[in-house]
Amino acid sequence: MDLPVEFLEKYKKILGEEFAAFHASFDQPVQTAFRVNPLKELDERFRVAKDLLISPPNSTDGSVSKFEKIPKQHFGYYGKISGKSIEHVTGLIYSQEPAAQVVGEVAAPKKGMRVLDLCAAPGGKSTHLASFLENTGILVSNEISNKRSKILVENSERFGSRNTIVLNEQPERLARVFPAYFDLIVLDAPCSGEGMFRKNPSAIQYWTENYPAECAELQRAIITEALKMLAPGGHLIYSTCTWAPEENEANIRWILENYPELALQDIPKTNGLQAGLNMPEVVRCWPHRFRGEGQFVAHLVDTGKKLETLKVKSGKSNLTREQVQLWEDFSHRYLLTELSAGILQVFGDQLYLLPDGLPDLSSLKIARNGLHLGVFKKKRFEPSLALGMALKPAEVTTSLEISEEQFQNYVSGATFATDKAVSKGWVQLTVGGNGLGFAKNVNGIIKNYFPKGLRFIS
Repeated sequence: MDLPVEFLEKYKKILGEEFAAFHASFDQPVQTAFRVNPLKELDERFRVAKDLLISPPNSTDGSVSKFEKIPKQHFGYYGKISGKSIEHVTGLIYSQEPAAQVVGEVAAPKKGMRVLDLCAAPGGKSTHLASFLENTGILVSNEISNKRSKILVENSERFGSRNTIVLNEQPERLARVFPAYFDLIVLDAPCSGEGMFRKNPSAIQYWTENYPAECAELQRAIITEALKMLAPGGHLIYSTCTWAPEENEANIRWILENYPELALQDIPKTNGLQAGLNMPEVVRCWPHRFRGEGQFVAHLVDTGKKLETLKVKSGKSNLTREQVQLWEDFSHRYLLTELSAGILQVFGDQLYLLPDGLPDLSSLKIARNGLHLGVFKKKRFEPSLALGMALKPAEVTTSLEISEEQFQNYVSGATFATDKAVSKGWVQLTVGGNGLGFAKNVNGIIKNYFPKGLRFIS
């Protein structure tokens, strides 16, 4: 790989005897990996022991040999699964390289927490956080780019997260709405991207000798706003996908100097993770030591006295009487679970279920306001893909498990016939026990409601 001379000279000084191995790693293949989603029904390759996903049993036919559990991680596996596979489309797996997975593992939020993923797109870290929260608490996923926030929404919905709010905002605007609100903030800061050179060589063209210092200045501005939103006793996970000390250890020292109430927490050095440069508490992913790309992670905690959870005046439902009746008619007929923990609100003709305990979000740009339930049309309610992906088969009155061939037909936009005894009307389609959204059964023909923008041919 053709790397800038200044880059090579910089890391030759930093790494010394290890530089040759570091340099050689850029010519090695990228290590692919994925996470298994604990919110979904697991297939025979993945088993759950308490809250910890463990390695699949040995296979006699070799069908699972290509997957290897990432040591000391809850949900991660080395290996690759196609983006057109049933596992991906139904949200059972999320492709994410191993170093990026370290961030979520360090954060590991407890159930019921209020969590902010400040720079969240495309959604790898947010879905990882959602895995720990298990649809409890509140997860606010923010992305400043409008285009990337739409990808974040798509990945969140596929994952089946019910308690996620996706915002499209500047950090300073968020800080006005969420003062001292979050128990945990994950800031995977925009950076010089050195750790992605092997995976994405085009990133090299943006690198200059001064670029890391320029990024560090921007990062400190974001950190300043992030800390305004951290509750007393809260945790800040700061990470980048670069090796630049200016953006990593130097920024942590800046935080400690300017925010004396924050204390650095030690992160265990497992599975090839290395200590920081003259900062043993943090971790670095060096590609010659770790099976993955580049990453830096630091864990800070506010040592101020933990206060009671900030009480927030909940919003109110804005549904008309007719809309309430249409939703109730649908839920009574098709749902076996009560989606009552939250507030029903409409935006235009779209119905959402917001988590309880949110402040007034009316001043912010919202990409997804909680769980998207569906759309009101003339005298009827039509369920969303997100609702059909989030619900388990045991939570609906009628579900239809389809074959791989039927799956391929459905995601391409086709209808298909079924000879199974299925009630007329809405039915949740499932593959491998996981939802693929709602479709309509009309005289044994399953009408296609898979969104046109997501359709593909296998």
